[in-house]
Amino acid sequence: MTPTTLDRNEPVVAPRVLPRPYAGDLDWGLVAAFRQQASDRLSAALGEDRGHLTVAAQRERGRSIIVELLEGEAAERIDVGAPSWSAAEEAAMAAAVDNALFGLGRLQPLVDDDTVENIIITGHDQVMLELVNGSMVPGPAVADSDAELIDFLVFLASRSEVNARPFSQAQPRLHLRLDGGARLAAAAWVTPRPSVVIRRHRLRRVTLGDLVQRGAMSELAASFLAAAVRARRSIVVAGAQGAGKTTLVRALCAEIPKHEAIGTFETEYELHLHELKDQHPIVFAWEARPGSGERGPDGRQAGEFTLSEALFDSFRFNLSRQIVGEVRGHEILAMLKAMESGAGSISTTHAPSAEGAIGKLVTCAMEAGPHVTHDYAVRAIASAIDVVVHVHLETTPMADGTPQRHRWVAEIITVTGGEREKGYAVQHVFRTAPGEREATPHVLDDAYRDLARWGFDLDGFYATARGAAS
Repeated sequence: MTPTTLDRNEPVVAPRVLPRPYAGDLDWGLVAAFRQQASDRLSAALGEDRGHLTVAAQRERGRSIIVELLEGEAAERIDVGAPSWSAAEEAAMAAAVDNALFGLGRLQPLVDDDTVENIIITGHDQVMLELVNGSMVPGPAVADSDAELIDFLVFLASRSEVNARPFSQAQPRLHLRLDGGARLAAAAWVTPRPSVVIRRHRLRRVTLGDLVQRGAMSELAASFLAAAVRARRSIVVAGAQGAGKTTLVRALCAEIPKHEAIGTFETEYELHLHELKDQHPIVFAWEARPGSGERGPDGRQAGEFTLSEALFDSFRFNLSRQIVGEVRGHEILAMLKAMESGAGSISTTHAPSAEGAIGKLVTCAMEAGPHVTHDYAVRAIASAIDVVVHVHLETTPMADGTPQRHRWVAEIITVTGGEREKGYAVQHVFRTAPGEREATPHVLDDAYRDLARWGFDLDGFYATARGAAS
């Protein structure tokens, strides 16, 4: 099979270092100063009208303030005999201040570049870019110092009026959904240097057929997964960070019939099913809120809203399916409740293998409190989950030494309860042979033969499995 990636369909391009949006050197300290002045003036100008103005109207007023500030600076330069800006320099300064005030500052050109998939920062001047073809190349500095980068992240976290997030020495981690759907994760004060990862979701509208064309799975594997979704089997997608789990979940959700009402439950919006109205007409999307300030007597922070609370509320919304996005910890309780309450739920988790995902979820469940025993967690997970799909991520060097990533579905297993030693039993329906990059048919549990009525190519599965065995 031709090596490819799970969430890429762009042509392979040569690795490159991204150009700066302006050939000259901007005074980024001045940009930061203008951003602060513009922010203060905008807040004063909007006053009580902020809640009545659209984001576009607020941004238009902000741009007027930026123009005034730059015109004032230009006039002052003339008065004191300082070098004046050229038209290109003034336009670049205006764009930089606008990005700093309303966008992502010096990160904005990188996020806007369609050849960039992920941005990895381990310090203001240590930037790596993963391009759409899977290659990794160095990127430009995103601030003049680590302190400036932290200052901007604090500003960015507090800017959202809908779902602002705390970021400080008391709250040294940040998870934020950005305009356009990208996801930002950051840490500072507890790491040697401020660390940031921005993941962009290029493929929001994707199907299993698309992933077959990209070489991420075989037609038989896609046939099995599509039938499992239609038959309302609960599925967990597992894999490493950045392996393409969310992309695969979107493709699985594309198999859900249009008439079904879907609820999604995420710490930050990543699936964006509610934006695909032609594909999913009825979607209720919930997003958790971490809260801020001191904890109350009940241990909760002011304004906190959890996925469990969202799931509890959702039972009045006549949902056909409840999809809990990523499970990293306590989200497991919401996932189990969703799977136990209605068939056909889908979730993701980080794990090194398909069966490893079960152990990971058991650990997550036990972390919920001493009332959750190991045996109870195993029984609950084994009875709730039907299918686990593992997506493999592999990084290999290109001819010039540049690292390149490849992604594909490596395993599909079915899960049942019953074995005494482990408390559950698994069956490898598809698995990848050593040295290969495609999961091939192995053994199908008799309980899944009924998937043929949902479109699974049962005859093709057995013919291919027999051929492999011989």
